[in-house]
Amino acid sequence: MPMELSFYCAAVPAVILVGLAKGGMGDALSLIGLPFLALVVSPIQAAAILLPILICMDMISLVIWRQHGDWTTLKIMLPGALFGIALGWATSTLVPGNVLRVVIGVVTVLFCLRYFWNTVGPGAGKHTPPRGQRPLLAKIWGSLSGYGSFVAHAGGAPFQIYALPLQMPPREYTGTSVRFFAILNAVKLVPYFALGQLDTQNLAASATLLPFAPLATIAGAWCVRRMKPAIFYPFMYAMALIAAALIAKEGLGF
Repeated sequence: MPMELSFYCAAVPAVILVGLAKGGMGDALSLIGLPFLALVVSPIQAAAILLPILICMDMISLVIWRQHGDWTTLKIMLPGALFGIALGWATSTLVPGNVLRVVIGVVTVLFCLRYFWNTVGPGAGKHTPPRGQRPLLAKIWGSLSGYGSFVAHAGGAPFQIYALPLQMPPREYTGTSVRFFAILNAVKLVPYFALGQLDTQNLAASATLLPFAPLATIAGAWCVRRMKPAIFYPFMYAMALIAAALIAKEGLGF
């Protein structure tokens, strides 16, 4: 197990950032956290160390947001997401994760720029009504979310592309996101274990970092509960834009 001071100097901030994201503060914080840990261990090992911590955070988030969530969105997105995880497992040695990172990153950047164009740019003032449920698109974006979550640790952006235009109340959006990724992370345990990424060394490192998970997750939820929709949605789109830029940057190797 990595015991050097440098490991914990990178790992503790990573866990705190991921915990804030799990509390509802946006996927970008999680994507910032993973590279912190990848500074001192390989990206694959970083993901393996974080997965048990993510599941612990998921359990806390599920309790915090137990009364919130949109089951219709979950029902139509989850089948595609589970298919995406299975496809990622089956092709994990064939498809470079960087290709998916670039595609997801570019699409999400354009998606977010369109939002800011319509809110603070030349298109400001144009009312965009909430989108209705679109089962086919839900399955497509759900599949990309599951696949991206498995092979490139980039499942949040596809989920946001489908879910944000629904314009759910902030608590309902957060509750839906928490449930969606809690299920995905639990399912990912099987293929991660089968690929040998959940060995005793990585699990021991996860255990030493676990105490930081609850406080960070609760802090993230505390912030979201106090955000009005007029603040929450610009913040979430900004987080998605940062996340997309980080995904694309990593995929291009910059």
